[in-house]
Amino acid sequence: MSNAYFKVPQPVNEPVKSYKPGSPEREELKKKLAELKSKQIEIPLIIGGEEIKTGNTEEIRIPHNHSHVLGVYHKAGKKEVEMAIDAALEARKQWSAMPWEHRVSVFLKIAELLSGPWRATINAATMLGQSKTVHQAEIDSAAELVDFYRFNSYYMAELMKDQPISPTGMWNRIEYRPLEGYIFAVTPFNFTSIAGNLPTAPAIVGNVSLWKPASSAVYSAYWLMKLFEEAGLPKGVINFVPGSGGQVGTPAMTNPNLAGIHFTGSTEVFQNMWKLISDNLKNMKNYPRIVGETGGKDFIFAHNSADVDALVVAALRGAFEYQGQKCSAASRMYVPKSIWKEFKEKYVNEVSKIKMGDVEDFTNFMSAVIDKGAFETITGYIKYAKESKEAEIITGGNFDDSKGYFIEPTTIVTTNPKFKTMQEEIFGPVLTIYVYDDNKLDETLQLCDETSPYGLTGAIFAQDRKAIVKMSDALRNAAGNFYINDKPTGAVVGQQPFGGGRASGTNDKAGSAMNILRWMTARTIKETFDPPKDWRYPFMGE
Repeated sequence: MSNAYFKVPQPVNEPVKSYKPGSPEREELKKKLAELKSKQIEIPLIIGGEEIKTGNTEEIRIPHNHSHVLGVYHKAGKKEVEMAIDAALEARKQWSAMPWEHRVSVFLKIAELLSGPWRATINAATMLGQSKTVHQAEIDSAAELVDFYRFNSYYMAELMKDQPISPTGMWNRIEYRPLEGYIFAVTPFNFTSIAGNLPTAPAIVGNVSLWKPASSAVYSAYWLMKLFEEAGLPKGVINFVPGSGGQVGTPAMTNPNLAGIHFTGSTEVFQNMWKLISDNLKNMKNYPRIVGETGGKDFIFAHNSADVDALVVAALRGAFEYQGQKCSAASRMYVPKSIWKEFKEKYVNEVSKIKMGDVEDFTNFMSAVIDKGAFETITGYIKYAKESKEAEIITGGNFDDSKGYFIEPTTIVTTNPKFKTMQEEIFGPVLTIYVYDDNKLDETLQLCDETSPYGLTGAIFAQDRKAIVKMSDALRNAAGNFYINDKPTGAVVGQQPFGGGRASGTNDKAGSAMNILRWMTARTIKETFDPPKDWRYPFMGE
């Protein structure tokens, strides 16, 4: 047993590499892309450190070139989920008892390997499997994920410093323990960093996880599992069980040993999960911790004092980076009439310059949406707008899935502030704009607050400080991540803890100590040095 207090290094954000022509990182990544594309792999389940092949397989295809198969993955069912639960609970015996500094060492090593020799592999896998451009992959699967591992380790150590006061004659202390049971981590396709964070944040504090990655992002998730293995994460701490929601989720969420859910995905799925757990609560050993981030209908609201050039860049990047497939993507916008003409002219001109195509062509700003289902859903909204008398399409509106699932950056202008595309989450490269009368600022702020059920991210643009105060107050509950004169995307670990309320989730702020605390359970210990020997109190005397 170590006889010293250990201090986790104060983390700093991982630098984002440029991948400019001639740079060593660009050359290395290009080679890795070619290597991964040149072979097809078979991805098993990983349960208790062992590879399991079920024979129930699904192909993995490149979204921007869907004739290219990267490999196949095996899908878990009830039997394999039960195996994973047993493996997790067995691993928990040693992992939860392991001195915290050794658990932290594993994750700091993962961060170091990802920052260095594994960077190109995870970035390339994300680019090919999820159609991210080099920059979008770098800020996600490299920089942000490295930050999660370093900052989460630091936050855990800082939380454990929080101790109660001890009056003379006693010593009070708090012990921070992992939850009893296992965590079920369900991760989305759009961020490799989220996929890599959700099963590991609980593990850093001593929990064990079952990890169900999105079916459309199994490829990068598998390479993360291989990274964990190389870094020395003990077998069974994280168990890899891709598969359908029902086949994996139902047995995972109805087992009495469920300790918590760490989820990012759709509101509907999360609500169904919550109901399933609630209906089964009487069979649970504990009240499971439920942490979820569930999407948004994120806004940009401009005041007539806004810097138009900055507003154009924020709208373009906020709406169309990674094809609008971010929970935080700008999806609706409010622009005053007085600046509309100038904004529209500059915005349409800039959007026309966007280049879209294969992620291996580094001159492309956008690529394909994730799969056929997403393509059909998103284009359904575009078709709806084309047929409506309340809407006009001023950019894009075209799409083609013959080679990849490509949708042009589409901008809809509507005369109805509660138009369908102003209210519903689209999760694609579609921005809807409502032009309001300058003298109806208060009414339009109220519309922005009330139009959508979500409350994830939002941005306001103004140079007038009084307007900034007014807009910030009016939209206080409309966004958990609020931006002033910046786009509503791009939260950085340690700088802008991420999460929202309303239909956007539990707002437990990934990338902060608030999230880490959710995976701990405290034991308060009181030790009395000279306990009383007489049960009578002084007031009882004659």
